[in-house]
Amino acid sequence: MEDPIPLLIPRYMPTSMLEDKPRVWLGTGSCNLLQKTKDSIDELSFWARSDLLVALKHYQDSPRTATSSGVLEKCLDSLVGRLAMASEVTPCASTSSPDSSGLRISFNTRSTQSSNKGLFRATWWFEDLSALSPNLIEMLVKSMVSRGHNHVIVSGFLFYYQKSKFYTASSEEKREVLEIVIDMLYTLDPSSISCKSLFGVLRPVLRSNISKSCRNKLESMIGSQLDQATIDNLLIPSYGRSYLYDVNLVLRFLKAFLREGGSESSPIRMKKVASLIDLYITEVAPDRCLKSSKFSALVMVLPDSARDSWDELYHAMDIYLE
Repeated sequence: MEDPIPLLIPRYMPTSMLEDKPRVWLGTGSCNLLQKTKDSIDELSFWARSDLLVALKHYQDSPRTATSSGVLEKCLDSLVGRLAMASEVTPCASTSSPDSSGLRISFNTRSTQSSNKGLFRATWWFEDLSALSPNLIEMLVKSMVSRGHNHVIVSGFLFYYQKSKFYTASSEEKREVLEIVIDMLYTLDPSSISCKSLFGVLRPVLRSNISKSCRNKLESMIGSQLDQATIDNLLIPSYGRSYLYDVNLVLRFLKAFLREGGSESSPIRMKKVASLIDLYITEVAPDRCLKSSKFSALVMVLPDSARDSWDELYHAMDIYLE
């Protein structure tokens, strides 16, 4: 018979917590690891953040066992609580919006250096948690949102997670990461999400086989913020089609903008989108493969009241007809 295996309670429990605990030896008929883990659940609140992460990494390899025992949820809940306490101790006022100075790295002024310190206080945990699986990230973000965490910080972490995972991930893993990130972003306050970062997620989405539901969610989020986009954002190559740019995608952005109430909430937003689309039409007009139906759809999708001047649009028409 093999020698009995020494069991720490639980296996990954910090050594500092075992100084006064007897070592338990597993032999025939002994309690299994799951039972010993359950017996020590009450001590989770005393674990260090690093130990909670070790536990989560251990459990993500056997999620069914962890979920059925409730250990996984309790580890996540304890970790989220630690993050919440850290945020209260070191608040970061500069993260009130997704594009605030607190979420941009720059080295120009002393004030910017101060903002970067605030950014570090709010995002110090990004790298640590990026080692977790997409399924655990989904559970983590849901818990953070339910506890009222800053949506700007949560969205920043999701964008960070997507980029960090892509360095070593397979095609299938990238698809899974993208779907989880998009699904979680869709649950956040739209004003907390950076439009620029959404376009950053769009690029790999166009080259992957993610679900139609997730693709629709991403297009809807981008469309709702279309007034914050730039002409470079919209000049998206048309993969696998004869025409140069993906006009159909831009039309879907526009429909999402109108569907989200862009025409009613603010005339200023509508005029910004109209100016942007007029520039876009001018850029795509020279494409000889662009069908007249698509060109007409771009011209007519917005109401007449959106434009103060038609000069740019008339210019685009001249280019297309030539």
